Formats: sequence, C-alpha cells, structure tokens
Amino acid sequence: MRVRCLISAAAIAAAVSASALSPVQAEPSSADRADFKALVQQQLDAFRRDDGAAAYSHAAPGIRRMFPTPDIFMTMVRQAYPPVYRSQSVVFGEVVEGPLGPMEKVYLTAADGSGWIALYSFEKQPDGTWKISGCQLLKDEAPTI
Repeated sequence: MRVRCLISAAAIAAAVSASALSPVQAEPSSADRADFKALVQQQLDAFRRDDGAAAYSHAAPGIRRMFPTPDIFMTMVRQAYPPVYRSQSVVFGEVVEGPLGPMEKVYLTAADGSGWIALYSFEKQPDGTWKISGCQLLKDEAPTI
C-alpha cells in the first residue's frame, strides 16, 4: 500500500508539472484511438511475457524518469498493479478527455477473478507518436466483464 501511495504522489506531482507546460490537446482522432488500444494491448502482452524492455518501450518520458530502467519499472508494476501485470481478460472501453489529455478505460479481470478498471492516460510525443503516461487502477464495483 505504501508503494502505491508513493507512486500516486509522484505521478500526481509529475502530472501537475506537465499540465503547466502542456498545451490543450485536440480531441483524439479515430487513428489516435486505435493507437491507444494497440499501445495498451502491446504493453499487457509484454507484461504476460515478462518482457520488461517491450513493456517499458511504451512508457512516456515522465514514467521513464520516475522508473529509470525496465527492471525498476517491472518491479513497480508487479507490486502496485497486479491486475494489469497478470490480467485474465481485457475489454477496451471509451476514450475520454482527461485533465491532462486523452484517457482510455480498460476493464480487466485479474488473476483472482476480481474486476478492475484501468484508466490509461496518453501523451503525444514530439515525433507524433503516443506513449502511455499513466495508469490509475480502480476496483470495479459493478463488474462489466
């Protein structure tokens, strides 16, 4: 629980700093939405294979600064995000505009059968590609999958 609180505090501080510097984003296109789904699916697949380098490759620069190596990143995910690390099933939900840009709701069933909602946020890179800039994990009190 302490790890999760520290990660959340660091993520919030990074997000607040980024929001002061980031311009307002336009509504994501259908191509962007397809990119979001592909990024999340590729990262989830990499977690299942324990492929830290592949999972880490989808992380935005702010995440990489907080977790400077694939091994540190994977340790954090294993400890703080077990439903993401080892999901049994995944259903992609709506893309919404969050305070710092686009977010996608991803409905997960964890290894123990519990339901979770992962709110993934995305950040557009200078080269025009997208990276995952964060993930907030919420218990799904009314499981949908």
